Amino acid sequence: MPKKTDRVTPLPAGLLPLLSQREIETYYGVSDWQILRWIEAGMPQEPYVGRGRRFDLQKVKNWHAEQAELATA
Repeated sequence: MPKKTDRVTPLPAGLLPLLSQREIETYYGVSDWQILRWIEAGMPQEPYVGRGRRFDLQKVKNWHAEQAELATA
């Protein structure tokens, strides 16, 4: 019987999974409190049927870049 690791399929090119709030916290090295402040400030979230929040990392990076531009202007 094949193992689960033998059945892993790579994601198609250009397809990235949505990240959970905990994964975004880890990526940026911040607390859940900081993530909630960013959400209140307009950080994009993706529609998600399950519990919790989901984020598209590229959209979040773009939002942070926009915020940095506004801060320097």
